[in-house]
Amino acid sequence: MKLSSKISLEEFLKLPEIKPYNEYIDGKIYQKIITQGEHSTLQSFLVTNINKIGQPQKLTYAFPELRCTFAGRSLVPDIAVFEWSRIPLLPNGRIANQFEIPPDWTIEVLSPKQSPNRVIRNIMFSIENGTKLGWFLDSEDESIMVFQPNQVPEIKQGDDILPVLDILKDCDLSVADIFSCLNFG
Repeated sequence: MKLSSKISLEEFLKLPEIKPYNEYIDGKIYQKIITQGEHSTLQSFLVTNINKIGQPQKLTYAFPELRCTFAGRSLVPDIAVFEWSRIPLLPNGRIANQFEIPPDWTIEVLSPKQSPNRVIRNIMFSIENGTKLGWFLDSEDESIMVFQPNQVPEIKQGDDILPVLDILKDCDLSVADIFSCLNFG
């Protein structure tokens, strides 16, 4: 949903954070969709499993709903995964609040009434500006569109093993593994 006429990125970043989150794209503010059951479950499953592998060895960290401001845009991917060495830190070693770089891996889950093309454009923009991997999950047909630099997007389904960041070589997840988290019965 578009909320405003054109404003500058600096003006946008001075606005108070609200939920659902706003994103800044090409001078305009867009409000993200409030997550629902499937979306929330997929997001939680992925954050937990990526961090289970990446955090103990300080390889990566997956952040849910983290604002990433870069290349004139301010996006809030459903999940932003950063290689540990790229996580912005304060001089005392604590994590910074502002991330002014693209994530290494961006993951988006399609929500009902959400524009798939706008979400895909955000993933493509991230890839064009340094993101190494993008996933776009569609729970309706249980598929994941995979984006990588200089490659045509691929659709993965069923038992297809998904590509992950090279640094997470021990992470073997299939599309079926991911969508199985939606079964509570």
